[in-house]
Amino acid sequence: MTGKTATLSIQQSDSSTLDIDLPIHAGSLGPDVIDVGKLTSQGHFTFDPGFTSTASCESKITFIDGDNGVLLHRGYPIEQLAEQSDYLETCYLLLNGELPNADQKEAFVNMVTHHTMVHEQIRTFFNGFRRDAHPMAIMCGVVGALSAFYHDSTDISDPYHREVAAFRLIAKMPTIAAMSYKFSIGQPFMYPRNDLDYSANFLHMMFGNPCEPSVISPTLARAMDRIFLLHADHEQNASTSTVRLAGSSQANPFACIAAGIAALWGPLHGGANEAVVKMLDEIGDVSQIDKYVARAKDKNDPFRLMGFGHRVYKNFDPRAKVMKQAADEVLAELGIQDENL
Repeated sequence: MTGKTATLSIQQSDSSTLDIDLPIHAGSLGPDVIDVGKLTSQGHFTFDPGFTSTASCESKITFIDGDNGVLLHRGYPIEQLAEQSDYLETCYLLLNGELPNADQKEAFVNMVTHHTMVHEQIRTFFNGFRRDAHPMAIMCGVVGALSAFYHDSTDISDPYHREVAAFRLIAKMPTIAAMSYKFSIGQPFMYPRNDLDYSANFLHMMFGNPCEPSVISPTLARAMDRIFLLHADHEQNASTSTVRLAGSSQANPFACIAAGIAALWGPLHGGANEAVVKMLDEIGDVSQIDKYVARAKDKNDPFRLMGFGHRVYKNFDPRAKVMKQAADEVLAELGIQDENL
């Protein structure tokens, strides 16, 4: 609380004026916010489609300044974390508020590494899906089903249960994602390997096969780790808000995360990446660019130009700089020289 108030003056039907004093809160970063919670007791509501001017909670986790291209996790710039940290260390930071020391990091990494396997019966759960099922549809179902397998971490009111559920989700999500992908292309599942780090293990499960040992490029694994790190948290976005809304009913963490995955699937959120690939396939080659730009400008044409601009970042996305560096390293590793890339 700042001790300051904002006064809202509302013209009444009898021409009198109703003055409502609303408290003003100040965060450690960013603009002050007006607490409108008491408006309902005065017979009024706010109208803010998209919640573009509404803060739904207090948070010490992430700060975004879209106008200046700033993204902070617990006060650390995302560029600094991407350069000097790794994904699991960033997970520890987000969960605990501070970066781990050497012993804490070793214990955390060891715990995650040795819990990447999923219950064996989950393998048979996949057989209930069609072979052509979308991987995100499978993810929604399987992650939600974790609550049927891990009963000892579903009580949202128990801090220990919440912690165990968080650890399990961090550890098992790459395994489930890789299994969903493998199932969709008809290849056998690959068990996780405890001798690989988090990102290398994910690449092994995604692209390895039982016929030969997986050989994981450290450059590709590092790039994958940066991708994980860059997407570790992003304030109150659509999927985070969905998880919080589901969690407000005290639903178990696995069900809440499954709801968040459903939101992430949408083409205006995480599904935008898939929409870009589909758009590029539809455009075909450079000879079609003018045609599709004209379609994008035509308000009567349903075609949308995907992958340009961001709802929050009005200047530049700080994650894009890190992604560009990682992409350059991967292309150099693969020996690919393409001006378009």
